[in-house]
Amino acid sequence: DQWLQGARPRTLPAALAPVIAGTGVAAAYDAAVWSLAGLCLVVAIALQVAVNYANDYSDGVRGTDDERVGPLRLVGSGVASPTEVKRAAFAAFGVASFAGLALAVQTSWWLLAVGTVAMYALLFTAVSAKWTRLLPAGWWLKAHRFAAVAFLLTWVHSVLAGTDGGALMPLYMVTG
Repeated sequence: DQWLQGARPRTLPAALAPVIAGTGVAAAYDAAVWSLAGLCLVVAIALQVAVNYANDYSDGVRGTDDERVGPLRLVGSGVASPTEVKRAAFAAFGVASFAGLALAVQTSWWLLAVGTVAMYALLFTAVSAKWTRLLPAGWWLKAHRFAAVAFLLTWVHSVLAGTDGGALMPLYMVTG
């Protein structure tokens, strides 16, 4: 399916890795709460897909994907209109928001502030051509920001579940 290709599934490991790593450490301490880990995965996947669609939309309306080599670009290839791709991005952000809200309700309300800042940062980075040109590491920085937020949320989950959350910091420093 072209929409699945447009979501760029090859980028999903960047979303999954920090959640799986954090949940794995929590499980090693017998403190994993699988329902919360599942919500973290939904948030991570939905945000990654949302950012991919937002980037597709942004590049498509600017014309930078007209002669692109690599994964399918929905707008640049003419498979979907900019409006459809923008709607898909907002729908994915909506899924992430609802899963994040459910996570906050079950853990701590301040996660809403963290999630809001993360969404704005991801959206800003995905659609701002000037910003991405200024970043020497480009995509790496986007992935790192996303990984940092996903890791932080998973870490908070483990702390709230009563594990020794400090044990996770060296893991992030090595993998982050």
